[in-house]
Amino acid sequence: MDKAREEVTKLYGNRLRLRVCGIYSEKDRLLMVRHRGIGPTDTFWCPPGGGAQFGENAHEALVREFKEETGLDIAVGELLFVNEFMQPPLHALELFFAVKATGGQIRQGSDPEMSLDGQIIEEVRLMSFEEIKSYPPEEVHTLFQRCRSIKDVFELTGYLKQ
Repeated sequence: MDKAREEVTKLYGNRLRLRVCGIYSEKDRLLMVRHRGIGPTDTFWCPPGGGAQFGENAHEALVREFKEETGLDIAVGELLFVNEFMQPPLHALELFFAVKATGGQIRQGSDPEMSLDGQIIEEVRLMSFEEIKSYPPEEVHTLFQRCRSIKDVFELTGYLKQ
């Protein structure tokens, strides 16, 4: 098992986790983060986000996670949908919010919970919907299987189960 997968399993595996995620678009593209150590191919693209810490509300957690992962300062908008992510050993309830940038610049960030050689964030960039859909389904967050356009992403509502 490589270092990234080992750290993901140690930190997040075999427990239920609450994650907050942000949907950010710019010029018909969505901001996406590529992770390693997740999924069967060790490539996993998803919108930015991460775990809320004890005593931190969802909006505070999302602002912090966006800054850590992407370099952007954001304002959190409406709650769009809730997704249940189940890909053993990972299990998370994910709250997806619309977000708007208020400052900063897009850059590849890091995950402070991970060691230097176990970092899982490999790339952060804006992607067209066609580019997102060009990846095999197991390499992209399952929310994209429910959509045919960026507009559809912002129209997802309620509880999404696998």
